[in-house]
Amino acid sequence: MPSEKQKMIAGEFYRPGDVELVSDRARSQSLQRRYNATIVGETAERAPLLADWLGAIGTGCALRTPFHVDYGYNIFLGDDVFFNYGCVLLDVCAIRIGDRAQIGPMVQILTADHPRNAAARDAGLEFGKPVSIGRNVWIGGGALILPGVTIADDAIIGAGAVVTRDVAAGVTVAGNPARPLVGDRKTD
Repeated sequence: MPSEKQKMIAGEFYRPGDVELVSDRARSQSLQRRYNATIVGETAERAPLLADWLGAIGTGCALRTPFHVDYGYNIFLGDDVFFNYGCVLLDVCAIRIGDRAQIGPMVQILTADHPRNAAARDAGLEFGKPVSIGRNVWIGGGALILPGVTIADDAIIGAGAVVTRDVAAGVTVAGNPARPLVGDRKTD
């Protein structure tokens, strides 16, 4: 029988109060506290913390503090990924971010979800859906990426957008819910 952690990562209903998951979140919070106490330039302190905390981190990544996550081990970053201040990643399922993605301040990337059925919620069940963000994506400040969304390479997410659906490669979306911008001008 799969553990609650295995069910969580697989996107199945799970119980977040499970002892192993509570322990995993406490470990993540400890690493988060230590990382968030560092400043830019303290690479010798930051690099081992991130390597121990995240599922994978490419070379040249920059994560400005504060940086908040649930578990950390479900976050996979490519090379040269940039996070500005105050980002929140709820990683009950995988969050995969491609090379050279730029994430603005106060962005939230959420894989955590709750049952629509009241009885399942009342039973304390939760589930998640993975999020995938492609290469060279730019996400503006305060955007909200909801569970199960895929953002393809070279897309742009406008500041404050609420992304409820997949975004195709090279498309710019904005608004709530996020929709493609008509007549978007790209500059070289």
